[in-house]
Amino acid sequence: MDMKFRMPLCIAILLVLFCAGSPVFSQLQGSDALASLNFDDSSSGTSPVMTPRQQPMNFSEKAASMEVPIRSFSRLTGVSKGFYLIVGAFKETKNINRLVQKLSRKGLEAGSFVNPENDLNYVYAERYESGDDALSAVQTQLDGRYLGAIWILRVENNPQAPGAVVVAEEKGPLLREIPLETSAPELSRPLQASPPPSAPTQDKSGASNQILKKANAYFNKMWYEEAAQLYEQALLRNPDRQDPEIIEKAADAHYFNSNMERAYFWYEHLYETRKEAMTTEELFKYAHASKGMGKYSRARRLLRLYDKKVEKTPAGKLRKEALQQREAMLDNILGAEDLFEIKNLEINSKYSDFAPMFYGKKGLVFASAADSSFFKTRRYRWNNQPYLDLYVAKMNEQTEELKSAVKFSKKINTKYHEAAVTFSPDQQTMYFTRNNSGGKRLKRDRNGVNNLKLYRSRNVDGQWGDAEELPFNGDDFSTGHPAMSPDGKQLYFVSDRPGTIGDTDIFVVDIFEDGSFSEPRNLGPNINTEQKELFPFISGNTLYFSSNGHPGLGGLDVFEATYDPEEGFLEAKNAGKPVNSKNDDFSFIIDESSQTGYFASNRRGGKGDDDLYSFKRLLPEEANKNAINGVVADLVTGEHLPEALVELLDENRIKLKEVVSAADGSFVFEGLESHTRYQLRIRKEAYAEEVQPIQTGDNEMVTAEVALNRLEELINIEDGIRKLRTETVYFDFDKYSIRPDAARELDHVVETMKQYPSMVIKIESHTDSRGPEAYNKYLSDKRAKATRDYLIQHGIEASRIESAIGYGEERLLNVCDGSVACSPSQHQLNRRSEFIVVKM
Repeated sequence: MDMKFRMPLCIAILLVLFCAGSPVFSQLQGSDALASLNFDDSSSGTSPVMTPRQQPMNFSEKAASMEVPIRSFSRLTGVSKGFYLIVGAFKETKNINRLVQKLSRKGLEAGSFVNPENDLNYVYAERYESGDDALSAVQTQLDGRYLGAIWILRVENNPQAPGAVVVAEEKGPLLREIPLETSAPELSRPLQASPPPSAPTQDKSGASNQILKKANAYFNKMWYEEAAQLYEQALLRNPDRQDPEIIEKAADAHYFNSNMERAYFWYEHLYETRKEAMTTEELFKYAHASKGMGKYSRARRLLRLYDKKVEKTPAGKLRKEALQQREAMLDNILGAEDLFEIKNLEINSKYSDFAPMFYGKKGLVFASAADSSFFKTRRYRWNNQPYLDLYVAKMNEQTEELKSAVKFSKKINTKYHEAAVTFSPDQQTMYFTRNNSGGKRLKRDRNGVNNLKLYRSRNVDGQWGDAEELPFNGDDFSTGHPAMSPDGKQLYFVSDRPGTIGDTDIFVVDIFEDGSFSEPRNLGPNINTEQKELFPFISGNTLYFSSNGHPGLGGLDVFEATYDPEEGFLEAKNAGKPVNSKNDDFSFIIDESSQTGYFASNRRGGKGDDDLYSFKRLLPEEANKNAINGVVADLVTGEHLPEALVELLDENRIKLKEVVSAADGSFVFEGLESHTRYQLRIRKEAYAEEVQPIQTGDNEMVTAEVALNRLEELINIEDGIRKLRTETVYFDFDKYSIRPDAARELDHVVETMKQYPSMVIKIESHTDSRGPEAYNKYLSDKRAKATRDYLIQHGIEASRIESAIGYGEERLLNVCDGSVACSPSQHQLNRRSEFIVVKM
């Protein structure tokens, strides 16, 4: 993320250089971006060119003129004569093979050998027969295949006195043994790779002073990558006399460039040198570098030491309480389940890609240092990457990938950094971050720092107009990372202006109807800490931002805070894994309607320095309270019936679940769908089966009333005739098909007959008095036969049905014989089937 007031690469770029002595905003590329951007308006530096001379120079003179460090060995057993490009010298052999394999995968003929005189293992990237070829390879960094530090070892193997191994040439700075790339394998602590005491060292002090002078100049300009390499050269030249101040500078240079592996190494070395004399600022950065390496236990111990030192201040007790709370929060974050699904996007380049922002319905604007030029590209001296430009891409709603990325408006993109953009609700006004420049050159403050500023552009007839600087910018501080409120009435931003609580804070201004602004207001201590707060984003009443001051997993973490109209912004909460990692995680944006969005991170496993990631929030499932409960009881006595089989059926009578009623007759079915029709089927020995429909509500418990009839009580005697006591099986007018309500009653008959296998019945069906008598006789017989067929189809043997006879209108149950007027419901009572028990 280039325009971050943070520490990662991107951040580094847009990091609005917050001055060397002042906090680094954050490289616009990585995480501290906005602030510490020290932008150089000159082209990237190249290695010194050899000075023309009348007399040809020898190899040593050429190397000296090009500031390439060299040494010479002789009489190395088993080592061929030639010029070796050394990338490291190590006492231990651990991981050497991995380093060689890594170099070989880049197409280099890498290898290693041992010098028996000092027991050091030398790892080389290539070997050359010619010294000129070796120097050329160093100049081109092996055609870009190795970007770390290299020095040349000339192996002569001439007949000399036994043991004469180390030669007397050391021209130019000696770079560190371990590559600066964060992906380099972890090796042991860097060892002395300079000549042993017997080698000439008369110009070592002078050369080291020159290296330190250049390193300090780079550091003060915030060219941290180059400064870090030079500090390592100086420290390795004098391994026995390492100045703690230089160690601190080396650690800080790596820290501000987000190389936590090397920062951790040098902070650890500084701690071994100073112990508890380390300052609170040094301890804080050491703790964060430890988190960046995943060493959370060490980070806790360092933070305890940090707070112990701060306890001596008036706010000491509060600090102690804050530490205890911070450690508990870290434990909670580490122990929590993942809250997001994340994916690295295909569109990422090998450089920094960060600061996404929604644009219209399907567009997304982001910042990238992707080098798309066919010719020479201007590069930013902080991390030797091309300057940032704004790009716009289309979002794929299904895959969340970005496609068809093109550069944003030429009116907006310039030859310097542009990043971190926000748009008004109508998409007609944009605010973005850019270097403070005047014409063709960058403007610097009195410390030589080029700060960042906010600009506004309006869209007229589909074209973005010239950018205008916002009135609350300043030449002596940085302002960037804009974020628009949903209603377009407020603009949030990041700055290290006077009045900040920490390194960089989040501020807000009101936007008036005429386009003017109120005075900036600091969001206060619930949001801003003594460290860095960057990349705000507003969604509804929630503020998302990145910080390395609130408790987190390491580097910048994403946080969210809710706004309360009476209390302001409430306590910031860590967004959790896996959006947050031990590295820098920042520029988080979200579409609340879909709970999807994008963010940037410089975590390992990406394609470049800062990569874009998509995410989908995993919402905790709402507790499903849909359930059906009830108590099975005897219909007559009300006694609760245990051990009754209760089945849950769907509308098609397919069994879904079953339970046995408890000792008190109770049962329950949980986890059901809302507003869904079910059926309960209850069975118990000596009782008739009961089936009743029931429907769930809206996330609530529904109670069923279940009463079972004893089978003995199902027989009713009328005029000496035994009839099954069931609800009457009714038919529609002039129909003999089985209605749904009739089917339920017939099921009871089936269950009763199954409970009593010896039962034999007769079926008698009847009609009302309407219609011709002969036709009614025919219709009732059809009803009797339809009833019989249903029972047989559901498992009752035909032999157990003695007869199925229709009696027409001969046996009416009321006075509706056609002589009096009757209602439809009165006629309905006569259209029925009855079951006569012939045998039990």
